[in-house]
Amino acid sequence: MYVADSRAVAPEAPATTPSADSAARPRAGRRRAAVAPTVLALGTVSLITDVSSEMVTAVLPLYLVAGLGLSPLGFGLLDGIYNGFSALVRLVGGHLADRGGGRHKWVAGAGYALSAACKPLLLVAQTLTPIGLVLAADRTGKGLRTAPRDALISLSSTPENRGRAFGVHRAMDTAGALLGPLVAFLILRATVDGYDAVFMVSFCVAVVGVLVLVLFVPGGAATQAGAARPSDTGAGAVRPNDTGARAGSGATWEPASGSGSGSGPAYSAAADADAGPAYSSGSGAESESGAGAGTASGAAGLECATGADTGAPTRPAPAPRPTLRAALALLHRPELRRIAVCALLLGLATVSDSFVFLLLQRRLGVPDRWFALLPLGTAAAFLLLAVPLGRLADRTGRWRVFVGGHGALLLAYALLLSSWQGTAAACAVLLLHGGFYAATDGVLMAAASDSVPSELRSSGLALVQTGQALARFVCSLGFGAAWTAWGDRTALTASAVLLALCAVLALGLRQLRPSVPSEGLA
Repeated sequence: MYVADSRAVAPEAPATTPSADSAARPRAGRRRAAVAPTVLALGTVSLITDVSSEMVTAVLPLYLVAGLGLSPLGFGLLDGIYNGFSALVRLVGGHLADRGGGRHKWVAGAGYALSAACKPLLLVAQTLTPIGLVLAADRTGKGLRTAPRDALISLSSTPENRGRAFGVHRAMDTAGALLGPLVAFLILRATVDGYDAVFMVSFCVAVVGVLVLVLFVPGGAATQAGAARPSDTGAGAVRPNDTGARAGSGATWEPASGSGSGSGPAYSAAADADAGPAYSSGSGAESESGAGAGTASGAAGLECATGADTGAPTRPAPAPRPTLRAALALLHRPELRRIAVCALLLGLATVSDSFVFLLLQRRLGVPDRWFALLPLGTAAAFLLLAVPLGRLADRTGRWRVFVGGHGALLLAYALLLSSWQGTAAACAVLLLHGGFYAATDGVLMAAASDSVPSELRSSGLALVQTGQALARFVCSLGFGAAWTAWGDRTALTASAVLLALCAVLALGLRQLRPSVPSEGLA
């Protein structure tokens, strides 16, 4: 498991062999970073990109319905494309990132660049078909980038802090979502051709986001190398021994003498005239002798010693190259399968943001010029709650927080169906809507990460995201059709009932508990 921290390794006396107790304590001069730098860099990219995308998202419903005169069914089709089309390529993006040997950054970068290129095309698309094609291309970019980006976050974080890492990223992402509608609102008020100006400014901001990704986010291999500094007590950690002079040439297996139970065989490869550091995989006890003593917790301790007096670590053998079959086989894991099924069921009853904002405007009489500000309420609640709910999920269980978030969404539906009117009602709906995303978005990815091996992390997360996005695509189509046929109130009532039923089914699944995933291909 890759562990993210920022620590300086203090020199050790070569003649002293640490005890198990001393190995279990953090060393002086070492300090674990709360959030990895890669997470902060990706959060900056997401912040800038969300300013761009939310500028378009904030005005798109009104632009399509009021400006171009689309029916709720036509808008539901486009909204389904916008929210669900990425599901068709998320698994492809995750597989490309995994199979590329840690090229998560470049697959994500291609997705960001494609989405940026689609923004000015909205200027020339005026009918249903070309708008649908532009939105499909934009969502293809989102599908390519989402799983590799989340995999980089996951690989840069420890299991016990993964919820916090995703919460910090989602909070930064939501800061952009908070600024985007505000920028769109100001542009609409300051310009004559407001929609065209919004689309062009959105394109320029998206280009800046791509540049930040290219310049400041480390590549997959660099991320894993920087995150691979293990904790002193972490199982499976890789650590250098200070000395490891070995005579002879070739490679031999030899037993490793450990300071505790569970010590296993050690592998040594030495050259005739060189001696160098040994790398051991154990539970934390480090050997100061060339014999490569290590302690393993209930498993064999694997030690690779090389004969180089230069002190340079030996490059580990390349891992098996992930395959699409191995990625799909992840669904055989009961825990991941339960997460994917739960996300799919609840996604079937998750009305899209655009429909929620249209319902708010319709029921509360919000003027058109203020419509772009409605997403600010959701984004503000998300921003305030993402990190606290992520930490709560780490402490109390991600399943409880995830299901509780859908309870908040059900309450938002109930308020929209009630007779309560006024500004307070709108604020309450937006607060619950933002709380729903804070309790589910990053928490779902953190829960899924615990059930997926690191070398298939992008593919595993993409499987969950694909099912959820397809379910939301179906929900958008169904909600738009129900609105057209029976009206908005009946459509929302049906969605609320369906959400309650899906939540009951989800509660029948076993509680998701954070666990350290297997690191091998399954």
